[in-house]
Amino acid sequence: MSVKPVYINREISWLDFNARVLQEADDKNVPLLERLRFLGIFSNNLDEFFQVRYATVQRISQSSKTGKRVFAGRSAEALLKEITQKVIVLQTESLNILHTIYQEMEKENIFFIDHNQVLPEQEEFLKDYFLQYVNPALVTIILSQDQSQDLSSNKAFIVVTLDLDSEDESDQKLHALIEIPKEIKRFIVLPKGENGRQYVMMLDDLIRYHFKMIFSFFKYKKIEAHMVKITRDAELDLEEDVSKSYVEKITVSVKDRMISDPVRMVYDNEIPDATLAFVIKKLKIDSTDSLIPGGKYHHRRDYMNFPSLNRPDLLYFTFPPLPIANLSLEGNFLDAISNKDYLLYTPYHTFSYVIKFLREAALDPKVSSIKITIYRLSKLSHVASALINAAKNGKKVLVQIELQARFDEENNINFAEKLEAAGVQLIFGIPGLKVHSKICVIERLENKKTRRYGFVSTGNFNESTAKIYTDYTLFTANQKVLKEVNKVFNFLEVSYQLKTYKHLIVSPHYTGSILSKLIDNEIKNKKEGLPSGISLKLNNVTNYKLVDKLYEASQAGVEIKMIVRGVCCLIPGVKGLSENIRVISVIDKFLEHPRVYMFENAGKKKIYISSADFMTRNIDNRVEVACPIYDKELQQQMIDTFEISWNDNVKARLVNLSFQNKMVECKSGESQRRSQWDTYEYLKNKLNFEDS
Repeated sequence: MSVKPVYINREISWLDFNARVLQEADDKNVPLLERLRFLGIFSNNLDEFFQVRYATVQRISQSSKTGKRVFAGRSAEALLKEITQKVIVLQTESLNILHTIYQEMEKENIFFIDHNQVLPEQEEFLKDYFLQYVNPALVTIILSQDQSQDLSSNKAFIVVTLDLDSEDESDQKLHALIEIPKEIKRFIVLPKGENGRQYVMMLDDLIRYHFKMIFSFFKYKKIEAHMVKITRDAELDLEEDVSKSYVEKITVSVKDRMISDPVRMVYDNEIPDATLAFVIKKLKIDSTDSLIPGGKYHHRRDYMNFPSLNRPDLLYFTFPPLPIANLSLEGNFLDAISNKDYLLYTPYHTFSYVIKFLREAALDPKVSSIKITIYRLSKLSHVASALINAAKNGKKVLVQIELQARFDEENNINFAEKLEAAGVQLIFGIPGLKVHSKICVIERLENKKTRRYGFVSTGNFNESTAKIYTDYTLFTANQKVLKEVNKVFNFLEVSYQLKTYKHLIVSPHYTGSILSKLIDNEIKNKKEGLPSGISLKLNNVTNYKLVDKLYEASQAGVEIKMIVRGVCCLIPGVKGLSENIRVISVIDKFLEHPRVYMFENAGKKKIYISSADFMTRNIDNRVEVACPIYDKELQQQMIDTFEISWNDNVKARLVNLSFQNKMVECKSGESQRRSQWDTYEYLKNKLNFEDS
């Protein structure tokens, strides 16, 4: 008799998560243009999966020095094959969904045209657009049969094959690669046609339409074009050269990423076998597991930025961000916080409160210092501007900026240089220990005594993502809590000396053990007949020790509610193992990003917001901070918003059961509950109640 697994493989669970994103693209109740954008999110997720997770498994599979060929309970080779098979199914499904969306767009008078469908009245517009914007940016590489050529980076290429018009009638072919320029918008909106028809053309097809112009100096009988996309290993490989600074090492490693080993090639499945073989050889693709057949177009991540076409009827309703009840953006912010804790819940509330806090601190003559951790900043960051402003006003500004924030390394290096030039003191941490905490503390002189103010968050201090990521931020003047926040900065700044904490839960030293103790406490309470229960809202659950501890709690009868957006290695609902655990995932307009831990604690609830997921990297390899919520009113608000999500019967899915990703459906007589919409109404009503 076969033994049933007690964990879901991490990589397979991640693909199941991305399948939930794809469900949104297939949902006819989602506005049409938003469905296109979900397809873009699905594709972008898949790109990053291959750059990071698949690349890691492939590296283990190919390892000969360590002999480590088993990955998460199975051989790495078998896992690679399983991933490839699952991705091919998802890719095929995504192409079918895209085809359906295109058909529905035509019903809305929106038409995609390719290079064979250009109308005479559109030719002049397209030629001008090509000459002005596209042609100057094109990189066209004539492929040599013999010479080695630089074909680096994660690129989408048009593979062009020309049958040359040879005088000796020999069969001569010339191959070229045209890089799709990343800096040019992928979708070209053409002038409207008759009956108000809206035409859209892919940049790829605009390039194809002008092949004669691009290859005008070649004599050819026939020209063919097919697209391929390369994804490369994105793992940073830091040099051990002690003569180089940490910033230099990161900079070099990011550049090296551009020429790292390919981990995937998606190709047009209509490309001739001979052409495909030639391209594979030139791009140095070693494994057939890395080859994924696809359609005519790749880099579908660009659908994330599909133009709105002035069609609000085909987009989500926009929630005007709300103010926090009883907290004005016009008054003295620090004085308000000195009297009471406040909870920001973006994007329902406006992120402007974070900017207000920093700008006020930058100007307030009583403020002497600002300390903050930065993980990901917006390209145009008001957070960075406020910190520079503070430094210019003579404040001591200390910024821990994480240079290894994956795919944001270059942006963070640029900001580090600007901050340092303005007189900001920078600390970078050490390789192997990312700083992922979201904390800020300021010191203010009041009545000849130093008083601290600050905030702790579940999200990055990024005004762009704050519009689409749900996250909690606690503003507080609790001196005991902020003393410990300051200890975290001391840990980062001074020799990484171990600190002790009574209020915060801090990685890498304490998170695993304290979470285990909190779960043990619920087991103890359950056995003693006291109120018990655990509610968790997380992005990912992959740490087997914590999964086992949750299994132990379930077996003791503790009810466990889990809302997990992404990867979940835990299997709920298994008799004798996890029958008291239920896991759902909510995918909707906003990306669910907060980490929340709630413990019943015999009726005296313990509630934390955190930067840490239940992942080994968050527990052992990162600096993370979980902060308790002590204010009873804010505790109730967090309980209420958790329950709103938990009771979602429109956008919630059941996770890791035999019917994976099955939607939670309305029961007979039950009204529809869409948690993100209901959360907005809850906070809006709370605001109106406070104002009445």
